[in-house]
Amino acid sequence: MDTAQETIQKPEAKAETKIAVEVTGSVALLEGLIAEGTDVIFGYPGGAIMPIYDALYDYKEKLNHILVRHEQGGIHAGQGYARSSGKVGVVFATSGPGATNLVTGLADAQIDSTPLVCITGQVFAHLLGTDAFQETDVINITTPVTKWNYQVTDAKEIPSVLAKAFYIARTGRPGLKKRLS
Repeated sequence: MDTAQETIQKPEAKAETKIAVEVTGSVALLEGLIAEGTDVIFGYPGGAIMPIYDALYDYKEKLNHILVRHEQGGIHAGQGYARSSGKVGVVFATSGPGATNLVTGLADAQIDSTPLVCITGQVFAHLLGTDAFQETDVINITTPVTKWNYQVTDAKEIPSVLAKAFYIARTGRPGLKKRLS
């Protein structure tokens, strides 16, 4: 009998077995949202974020997606939810104009200290910087009105980036950007 089997069979040994499972980036994101306590998401689907919406169908028992008519309505709904529930508001939007439609709500959330995590689609990593269809430099557009933002270029980053986003949203003064001078 090898050592691993012995450890599992001994009742007094409290070995924790972790199994690495390969999943899509969409599933990693949705599982991460659930792990962070998310139960409601506000959003408007569109091209670059469709893989997440496709995966969301299998999570309808765990995540309540509220379809809004415009991304700006989604972010303001996320703000209202965060204020009334005490949880972090979560918002989905697609790339390009979908992402830029969040900017007014991001500025408002920062000024009012409302914790939000917004997830937007983006063109594939290999197309970044090529002026691809609906590619917009969302990082530089939103930096002045957010505490932190990040552009995922590898699905393996999703769990740690999502955990950091929720940590930042929940700590310090919500919505206050730390400034270096």
